Amino acid sequence: MTTTPPVLERRRAGVLLHARSLPSGRLEDAPRFLDFISACGFGAWQLLPLGPSGAGRSPYSLLSAFAGDPDLVPLVQRSEPVSARDLGDFREREADWLPDFALFCVIRQLLEGQPWWRWPPALRLREPAALQAIEYEHRLIFNERMREQFRFQRCWQALRAEAAARDIILFGDLPMFVMTDSADVWMQPQAFRLDALCRPTHVAGVPPDAYAEHGQCWDCPVYDWRVMQDDGFRWWQRRLTHELRRFDLLRWDHFRGLAETWEIPVPAAGGAADPAAGAWRPVPGRTLLEHLSVALGRLPLVAENLGLITSEVERLRHDFGLPGMHVLQFAFDGDPDNPHLPGKHEQQGVAYSGTHDNDTTAGWCRGLDADTRSRAVAALGCSAAGLPEAVLRAALESACALAVLPLQDLLGLGSAARLNTPGRAQGQWRWQFRWQQLSAALTEKWRQAARRAGRQAA
Repeated sequence: MTTTPPVLERRRAGVLLHARSLPSGRLEDAPRFLDFISACGFGAWQLLPLGPSGAGRSPYSLLSAFAGDPDLVPLVQRSEPVSARDLGDFREREADWLPDFALFCVIRQLLEGQPWWRWPPALRLREPAALQAIEYEHRLIFNERMREQFRFQRCWQALRAEAAARDIILFGDLPMFVMTDSADVWMQPQAFRLDALCRPTHVAGVPPDAYAEHGQCWDCPVYDWRVMQDDGFRWWQRRLTHELRRFDLLRWDHFRGLAETWEIPVPAAGGAADPAAGAWRPVPGRTLLEHLSVALGRLPLVAENLGLITSEVERLRHDFGLPGMHVLQFAFDGDPDNPHLPGKHEQQGVAYSGTHDNDTTAGWCRGLDADTRSRAVAALGCSAAGLPEAVLRAALESACALAVLPLQDLLGLGSAARLNTPGRAQGQWRWQFRWQQLSAALTEKWRQAARRAGRQAA
């Protein structure tokens, strides 16, 4: 139905790096990092979601699916004046999310971070008079929250121009779900399965898989797909349109959720939801993608098709011409039909050594059992000591149009540099590199590797 994204029509190499992993943790370092990507002969920067995080610093637990994280804005820009005219124009352009997000932030601040379903009824249920009173009485804070978003957008668009000038594509990430305590659910509670007190009746997650042996339970309410479909999926259309103003390519996280969702019931009496109590429920993802294709044309999307993937999920992906992912750390389980094996990679796909949820490749190699290590060494034709670098070179030499390597892997770092361990709440998303690690020798090494793999940027 749709065809290959144009950014995947030639071979490229890219680097995966969370924006918070820049040395300052802010976008003021981004132009220099783009220079590094370019000097390596690479042509893509893959990032994680850019929104303001809720609990745990996770870029997948966001207060808004539309807002940018103001903490990413360079310090020098945070005090730049924004004229009343510019702010008014910005509010008008972003009217479908910005004022409500600013109100959401103001109310959270006034109520010391209480989740929105515990707010006073007039605010929880969005009574117009109550919201107007908050906006008027706290207009200084309200306007500052909007100015923060204006500054973020201005900063990001400057970054887009910097990337384009270096012929580097920006590759973003689209989470399948949104957090319960988010502006999105507060603004549109009818689009989610909530009870009379505005709490989720079911949350999304996954059963046990390669990432988490006991499964995962996310603080994300399940969509009411009937409501969304009756509305013509307008929220999804607005969301993709918004993200495609930021990125050249998007990874649709948990693509399986477009075919079916692992719905986990939330105990009415309280307590934690158990992933084992969940069940797969069908989702009208095909209808959603048809609507998006009609509205937006060719969809520059990559499907995250990792974990337990069914033939139905792959058929949905192929029917819409969406590239999938091939992760070499998953390749060597002994299954000759494993789609992550180097010889099984699709040209219209994205090859990885590992992802943000994996251990670093050096750490993964150290932790391998003897049989898996033996299979990997045999498949890649290397020694055990040379396995980490062989995995990276196999990703670059893959048939896939795009190969993406985490910066930790380019640096040869061990498990201490791992960004995230799924299912573990504390101590995640904190790794940052240092500029002195990006040496001239490292840059030249990977430039030569990209050239040999036919991926060097023009």
